[in-house]
Amino acid sequence: MQSALEEFLASGVLAFMLTFMRIGTATMVMPGIGDSFVTARVRLHIALVMSLVLTPVVMPYVPSPVPPLFALTHMIIVEMIIGLLIGTIARIFMIALDTAGMVVSTQSGLANAQVFNPTEATQGSIIGSLLTMSAAVLIFATNMHHLLIMGFVESYQMFPMGVFPDSGDLAELMTRAVATSFNTGVKLAAPFIVMTLLVYVGMGVLSRLMPQLQVFLVILPLQILMALVLLGLVFSAMMGAWLIHYQSAILFFFSGLG
Repeated sequence: MQSALEEFLASGVLAFMLTFMRIGTATMVMPGIGDSFVTARVRLHIALVMSLVLTPVVMPYVPSPVPPLFALTHMIIVEMIIGLLIGTIARIFMIALDTAGMVVSTQSGLANAQVFNPTEATQGSIIGSLLTMSAAVLIFATNMHHLLIMGFVESYQMFPMGVFPDSGDLAELMTRAVATSFNTGVKLAAPFIVMTLLVYVGMGVLSRLMPQLQVFLVILPLQILMALVLLGLVFSAMMGAWLIHYQSAILFFFSGLG
């Protein structure tokens, strides 16, 4: 009886530790919870609670008996790398909004107006900061974070414990994620690209009709105004389209690339 209890405690502690290595690392960089405005203590507490709750679910994937020290150290490092990969992939899909915001700012003449983007912890465009902050709110308002938590559990089928993923597959995965994110960002900014193209065509015609007129000086305020009005008209549609793309990208990653 005592040996069975000791074995259960040892396997339970091992399962919790390995679960925390993967989920905790992913939580530190995932969108919403892993943003820079969330303190490290809060992120740590969330990671501990999530690991504690998901440990019974992950128990079937934990090796038994407890591996020796060298193998255990290798498993811990691999779990941290896989957790970092999962969190980074989720973050890359969110960067599509920052890309869209930069394209919108460039097309509207606001590219030089840089502000601090708290979700990316770096300087970014005004429109990009607005979109990414709104996305962080929508992730929790629409319970999209539940999808990420389900992805943590599904990742144990894709990436078994202690098995380092193939480097070629990882490179291909990151490339496809970045390409998908960039493609989504450009699609979201498509109305502004069309608007700017029409404005530039009008500027060309106007400069031909009135060569003495300083076209750029006159059109720039109008271009900014048109971009802000268009943003107000399509903002909800942009965020809704991004949510659909984000959900499909996460589902594809955790189901189609394993």
